[in-house]
Amino acid sequence: MKIYLAQQNYHIGNFEANTGKIISAINEARHQGGDLIIFPELAVCGYPPRDFLEFNDFVQQCLECVGIIAREANDIAVLVGAPSFNPVPEGKDLFNSAYFLHEGKVQAVVNKTLLPNYDIFDEYRYFEPANEWNIIHYKGKKLAVTICEDIWDMSENPLYRVRPMDQLIAQQPDLMINLSASPFDYLHAEGRKSTVKQNVMKYGLPMVYCNAVGSQTEIVFDGGSLVMSAQGDLVAELPYFSEALQSVTLLEDGSFDAAIIQPAENVPIRESIPETLDAERGIDVIHTALLSGIRDYFGKMGFSKAIVASSGGIDSAVVLALACAALGAENVKAVLLPSQFSTGHSVSDAEHLSKNLGNPYTIIPIKGVFESYEAALKQEFDGLPFNVAEENLQSRIRGAMVMALSNKFGSILLNTSNKSELSTGYGTLYGDMAGGLGILGDLYKVQVYALARYINRNGEIIPGNIITKAPSAELRPEQKDSDSLPEYDVLDPILYQYIERRRGPKEIIAAGNDPALVSRILKLVNTNEYKRNQFCPIIRVSPKAFGIGRRVPIVGKYLS
Repeated sequence: MKIYLAQQNYHIGNFEANTGKIISAINEARHQGGDLIIFPELAVCGYPPRDFLEFNDFVQQCLECVGIIAREANDIAVLVGAPSFNPVPEGKDLFNSAYFLHEGKVQAVVNKTLLPNYDIFDEYRYFEPANEWNIIHYKGKKLAVTICEDIWDMSENPLYRVRPMDQLIAQQPDLMINLSASPFDYLHAEGRKSTVKQNVMKYGLPMVYCNAVGSQTEIVFDGGSLVMSAQGDLVAELPYFSEALQSVTLLEDGSFDAAIIQPAENVPIRESIPETLDAERGIDVIHTALLSGIRDYFGKMGFSKAIVASSGGIDSAVVLALACAALGAENVKAVLLPSQFSTGHSVSDAEHLSKNLGNPYTIIPIKGVFESYEAALKQEFDGLPFNVAEENLQSRIRGAMVMALSNKFGSILLNTSNKSELSTGYGTLYGDMAGGLGILGDLYKVQVYALARYINRNGEIIPGNIITKAPSAELRPEQKDSDSLPEYDVLDPILYQYIERRRGPKEIIAAGNDPALVSRILKLVNTNEYKRNQFCPIIRVSPKAFGIGRRVPIVGKYLS
């Protein structure tokens, strides 16, 4: 049986484009003599559709597209993901389903059993879990079809009470097939291979695993679809971060006509979140994921131009370099907004960066604007010392300036705040926290530096002085980030333990950290949730990002 994996990038709710892409792949696979083609989870509508699923019209359009696709499934069978209606009144109205199409019609529908309801996932909000499990017969083979999470519950402390493969194995299937939309984080590729390996070793069956690719606002899908033999050998792996159509042939004895590209003993064992933060780990794939997130956000939203407030600091430099790589330097404008507190090298470093990148830039001094605000507020502020009010005022002037340019020219403002700043509230609402998309919001400051070094791996793009100078917001004379925060190589490991690893203060202190410092940092994190709650979407690259994957109360007393 010649099986094709169609690793594709979908646009949520763009039924015409998604269906056209699916049919194009079917036609190509048919032309190449394919017997079966597999698409990712919820391919017809794109994943995650979220509350679009609450609109009957949205679901009906999905079903109409399934019918259109079915007409193409004549001499080739198709497995494609889409929602389906639950005919039973009890329970949710929808299933997350895989449609098996052949001979021009729907031959079978397989419903997802395990509905993740953690981190960025909220599938139980919309779907009913499957309550029956049946294999699909095709070309003399028995296919055990599952959907994404259905194969992931392999730990010694399972999240669910039933595993669909435990039900299907009694029907003696020949092949496991999984339709997936499994989001990227910099650890996930290893976890994916490990999970597939655990399944093939437990059930003694080969697996074909088809994953989605592309970005949906803050969530990135990295592809990496794969085929694994019953012995745990990797025999096919599709590329990461790009669309692909690739085939394997399943032989009568259950093996594949493919060379082993990674023997079972070298397939990694699934790893939990590492004990400590390693700033360099996965920086190459993080770089690629951020480019994917920027490109797809702009492409799917119909935008072409970006604007970045370029300060001469490390964060704006990395964002500017990424944006130029993703969108083309000619489409990214840097705006330098020096005040009387800006150092001369900040302006010259920012200019040097834009000259290296070849992007347009402009300089708009804000000293006069700031002084006019001071004059307007003089009566109210009379006799009071310069403090955070005046510092934030400068940031908000800059925010107003870049948003005015965004409005005037239809450019999207890219936010430059990093995860260390967002964690501790070291940012100004409606000022430097403005933007349409957060590029670095899931990277700690030490990772931002690692990313800058990676960007410079083949030669200087980001000027060396930007990387080596002490970070500063430059909102008062001689200001340094370390005036308000611990040094980042001290701060970031503690934040990582609390945010990614969910360690409490006693555990973090027991690891050798100063109790007063830990208490102060965790208090900063929890008391600044109100700022993060008003922040723009963040491209997710870690196992625990701010945004929809981390939901904590704004008003709460815990550790605050």
